[in-house]
Amino acid sequence: MSDISPRCHALVPCAGSGSRAGTAQPKQYQPLAGRPLVQHTLAALGAVARIDRLLVVVAPGDDTLRQPGARWQLADCGGATRAESVCNGLDHLLASGAAPQDWVLVHDAARCLLTPALVDALIDACLPDAVGGLLALPLPDTLKRAQDGRVAATVERADKWLAQTPQMFRIGALRAALAPHAASGFAGITDEASAMEAAGQRPLLVRGSAQNVKITYPEDFALAQAVLQARAS
Repeated sequence: MSDISPRCHALVPCAGSGSRAGTAQPKQYQPLAGRPLVQHTLAALGAVARIDRLLVVVAPGDDTLRQPGARWQLADCGGATRAESVCNGLDHLLASGAAPQDWVLVHDAARCLLTPALVDALIDACLPDAVGGLLALPLPDTLKRAQDGRVAATVERADKWLAQTPQMFRIGALRAALAPHAASGFAGITDEASAMEAAGQRPLLVRGSAQNVKITYPEDFALAQAVLQARAS
């Protein structure tokens, strides 16, 4: 048995194009409140004292975030899908000194309204847990099932949650959960929790925040800008 306590690492997949955002460049680099969107994300994670290392997985050859003295490290091993980027990032962590029993917090680059308090709450909840978990919110709206552009049914929402990030699991366990899906291009793996679920685990749900939104569509930038400006004032 090792006397060394497991460390916490953050992993931010940042190799996507964000085509639905309608920006001329990948959405994570779109200017927002005076700096690229992803730098707001990295600032929140970098402010969490218990995160030992902050790794950003970018597309091969992407040096946009390379800065002297930056809190984050870059790994240009991004893949064709988010899950592939995460899997490659986990391999990079393990190859550069992380232990399989260490924790990794995987967070979407485009969730730029994350706060350090939310990250701390997730860490507090997951550290004593055998599996790990994710930030999420109970579904607030009525949920409809569609067929041919019309409502087919109203779906019970009492047990439905909206998954957010970070999602926090042991590096070795998450890597093992993702591995069987690599041959299929990670089909059906939409987040880290879904990989753990497919491996027979039941991740912990930790209440997140309605402000922890993922920037997806053009109108989302105005919302994020307003929230960041309100926080600054």
